[in-house]
This record gives sequence, structure tokens and C-alpha cells, in this order.
Amino acid sequence: MQRLSGLDASFLYLETPQQPLHVCSLLEIDTSTMPGGYTFDRLRDALDQRIKAMPQFREKLADSRFNLDHPVWVEDKDFDLDRHLHRIGLPAPGGPRELADICGHIASVPLDRSRPLWEKWVIENVDGTDPRSGGRVVVMTKVHHAGVDGVSGANLMSQLCSTEPDAPPPDPVDGPGDASGLEIALSGAVRFATRPLKLVNTLPTTLTSVVDTVRRARSGLSMAPPFAAPRTVFNANVTGRRNVAFARLDLDDVKTVKDHFGVKVNDVVMALVSGVLRSYLAERGELPDSSLVAMVPVSVHDRSDRPGRNQVSGMFSKLETHIEDPVERLKAIAEDNSVAKQHSSAISATLLQDWTQFAAPAVFGVAMRVYAASRLSGARPVHNLVISNVPGPQVPLYYVGCEVKAMYPMGPIFHGSGLNITVMSLTGQLDVGIVSCPELLPDLWAMADSFQPALDELLAATR
Repeated sequence: MQRLSGLDASFLYLETPQQPLHVCSLLEIDTSTMPGGYTFDRLRDALDQRIKAMPQFREKLADSRFNLDHPVWVEDKDFDLDRHLHRIGLPAPGGPRELADICGHIASVPLDRSRPLWEKWVIENVDGTDPRSGGRVVVMTKVHHAGVDGVSGANLMSQLCSTEPDAPPPDPVDGPGDASGLEIALSGAVRFATRPLKLVNTLPTTLTSVVDTVRRARSGLSMAPPFAAPRTVFNANVTGRRNVAFARLDLDDVKTVKDHFGVKVNDVVMALVSGVLRSYLAERGELPDSSLVAMVPVSVHDRSDRPGRNQVSGMFSKLETHIEDPVERLKAIAEDNSVAKQHSSAISATLLQDWTQFAAPAVFGVAMRVYAASRLSGARPVHNLVISNVPGPQVPLYYVGCEVKAMYPMGPIFHGSGLNITVMSLTGQLDVGIVSCPELLPDLWAMADSFQPALDELLAATR
């Protein structure tokens, strides 16, 4: 068995019917490259071979009523791929809107915790094409956030892919094994008994981080603080319904802007999001006078020695949406990000992981209920939205023999932060996935369609 870290388990404890905490991706694949031609059964069999080499797909949660620590992952002895792999067809004409409607519905449904926490939906009739004649198929994947973060999720997806369409499947790999309720409880009791010692070790690091943050704030060298974000239409409690939209940009165009102004790719990404949100809110007369604030997950996979699937920290970044000129806005964002990165790097990479290790499940539930109630009373949001930038491979990939044409990542949304924009760079493109709640943002495509104009605006300034 493998025990969840506190951060992994927190996504289980915070999940509610209104707040499902899985992450999704839409993989657009070209079936014309599949050896032997495409059929759903051939795709299923190829996927089955690869899952035999990836025990993460065959693990489920296990717990004991006497367990004092977090749940564990064990192998599902009754694993059946057909319980996780589904096939549907888009209604005519099968375009992006029809695809988004179907994917929004799928994203709204929580995963079954009695089984491995993932699903795949093979969606055919994309643009009205027949995949058996070389058309395209979209594979939507849902994985619970307890099992992956952005980086590990991308790595998991890359393991299902190869750089050749006819690459042989990898050799099977054994799973984690099983565990009885007694084993889970006993090992949990041992870990629970050592928590006071770990807490003592965590306190000095926490104190150092607090003192450093105060010092940086006084000198104007700190990231944006929490609860400093203005309220917007998407900073309210969410319902269980989800809507999605997506956009695709040329990565070379993004790099042209980056090189011309001497900034980072992530700075350009955030400037694009800022431009999109500024125009979206301004057109509706809802643009705040102060800057929107984004929470940006930061991977600490290379700086953490803690166990667990989620290895992330985070920083708060200003989007400078109050600045009208797009170039000045980009430069201000780059300067803010530089300060935020320095501040984030000064905080222990494992601080979030360490503190979540001590919190009991009830603490997360109470905290979320209190926060949800505060949203109804008009409290300011912790931040306005989540923006995540996941680097992807820049070489052609083949998903069970089908060439990958696009991969749109989509993260979860939370009470008070009902908008998630995640981007992934892939073979010369920048794929943008947008997730919200239709009760908050019913016209999500208006945002998606604004990304190219926002990029064109910055490109025009380079000429």
C-alpha cells in the first residue's frame, strides 16, 4: 500500500457535490496514423496493454474507521477497464461548441471513490468525420486531484504516448498490493504518533517564512497578499455544473513577444489572460478599479523530498488589469512575477505539504464551510482565479498509435474562485483550457475567442 500525503488527501476532504476536485484533459488525436486503422476495440486493446505497465491506473482508495492518518492507495483486484473507458459520439455538426457541451457535462460528474479515480471518454464524430476513415477523435480524461498535480498528470499522459505510431507496449508492472483494515490502522497510528515531532520541526521553518514575508512586504518586495483581490462575477460560490471552452495559439508567436520584450513565456501567458479578462469584464461594465489577482501553482517536484503525488506550492500574482496599454501591462506583470517568484522561492518548498500533513479531515470540511459562508456575506476572495502553465513535449507524440494534435488541460474550480485557465505547450502550439460554472460565466466562449486578439495586440507592438 502507499499512503496519501496530507496534500493529496486534502483534495478528498475538500470535495463536495458542488466542488468536484478532479482534473481533466482533452486530447485531440488523428486516427489516420493508427497502425491497422482505427476501431474503438483496437484503441481499447492498445490502451489496456499500456495500463498494465502503469499501476497508478489500477489503484483505488482504501481506509479503516480506526485509521488516524490519511487513506492509502491499494491495487484494485477487480480492475476492469470497461468500467473506466466510455465511448460516445458528438451530435451534428460535431464542432467545438458541441464538444464543449459534452465535456462540460462529463466534468460535472464526481468520480466513483470505490474504484480507481479516473475515467476516459472516447468522443467520436468530431467535426462530423468518421474516425475509421482517418478522422479525428477526442479523448477526455478525468483523474482525481488526489492522484495527480499538473506536472505528474502531464507525465502520466506522456507515459500513454510514444514518439512512434507503432511503438511496442511497455512491459507490465506490478501494482502496490493490498492492505487489510488492521494494517492501515496500525501504520496510521504509528504515523499519527510521530506528528508532534514533525510539527516541532516545521514550526521554525514557518516562523522564518513569516518573518521574511513581513520584511519583504515592508520593502515592497512581496507577492500579492491573499484577500487583496477585488470581487468579480466569478468570485462566488460555485454549483456542481461545469462549462468548458478552449483556444489554441501559435507558440512561436508567444515566443516572438517574449523575445521582443525580454520577458518569460509565463509572463506572456499571464498578459494574455489579463487582456482577455480585462476586455471581458470591461465589455460588461464590471472591470474593477484594482488589479485582479491570480493564484499560480508552482511545481516543487525538483525541490521536495516529501512523499505524495501533489508536489506543489503557489504564488499570488497581479494581472495588472487596471492598465489599459497592453505593452505596459505586460511589463508590469513581468516585474510583478519576478518579485513573486523570488518571494515564493524564499518560502520552504515543502511548507504547504508539511502543514496539510497535520490537519484532520474535519478541519478541511469546516474550513470550506466557513469560507463558503463568508462568500455569501460579501467577503473579498482569496484570489480571483487560478492560472496554470504546464510545459509539454515539443516532439510529435502518438497516443496508442494516433498522432496527438492538441491537448487542452482543465483544472478544478473552487468556492470563491470559479474560473480556472490552464495552458500547455505542445509541439509548437499553446493549448488553452478554460473551466468555470455556467451559473457564474454562461458565455465562456467569449473568453476563449478573445485569446487570439489579445495575442495579436501584443504581436502588433513588436513590429
